[in-house]
Amino acid sequence: MTTDRMTPQKWAYQLTHILNAYASDRERFPVNVKAVAKDFSHHKYPDDPITKIKGSSLPGFDGGLFKAPKGRKGWGIIYNNSMRSTGRINYTLAHEFGHYLLHRLDYPDGIECSEQDMVRWDSAYGKVEHEANIFAANLLMPLDDYRKQISPKTVIDLDMIEHCADRYAASLIAATLRWIEYTERRAILVISRDGFILWARSSKAAFRTGIYFRTSNCPPIPIPKGSLASGLITTENQRHGIELQPGIWFDEGCKEIVVFSGHYNFTISVLQFENSAMKNFHKE
Repeated sequence: MTTDRMTPQKWAYQLTHILNAYASDRERFPVNVKAVAKDFSHHKYPDDPITKIKGSSLPGFDGGLFKAPKGRKGWGIIYNNSMRSTGRINYTLAHEFGHYLLHRLDYPDGIECSEQDMVRWDSAYGKVEHEANIFAANLLMPLDDYRKQISPKTVIDLDMIEHCADRYAASLIAATLRWIEYTERRAILVISRDGFILWARSSKAAFRTGIYFRTSNCPPIPIPKGSLASGLITTENQRHGIELQPGIWFDEGCKEIVVFSGHYNFTISVLQFENSAMKNFHKE
């Protein structure tokens, strides 16, 4: 059971309508999650609001939603103060705000969230964390505005994604996942560490043509030799990508862009394929 039986999307849309109505174009982005969470919760639930948002020591966690101490009303959102990325902090706050709206009645003692909870948007990973991520993405990065920044048909490079991450004060991986959600291109986001794929997310067009990796309950998949993710990277090809021959990632060629994330200690690869090729090839 969730508060008011609202979906993550409906909560985000409601807040988006409010922000669109009252914020000027210049002030609209990025969303000030601290102010929105406090103001909206006091208005919507005056007897059970968010009363405190701050950074603190949270070893092993990016953030958490905590019930106020006994004798006090309301909730607190705490983020790990060792994080230095503004986008990562802002996304964590939005994620925890989602937990407050959607899950606080089911988790009266609160919820603590790890780095994986922040970046895994698939419901197979965990329904509660999936819902908080969907809320955060919709609140910070409304699709109507994101599509104005990057057309659904555009072949992207790192500069484009970094522009969106900066515009929405979101983490680079969150901005990339948001693009994967709506792009009409065949593309796949691959997350790897120590030479193996941790998980992957395909666009709808890519998945329909067999461009995907199965990572749940499967043996580890090694990063292919000859890919940028295997370490063949320079400053230039990192930003604009490189065209790879068929047989490296999949049975058809692709453009690969790679970012090494010091914040999460993993490699982010974006593979983009020609939309004209509709062959049903895949690796599992």
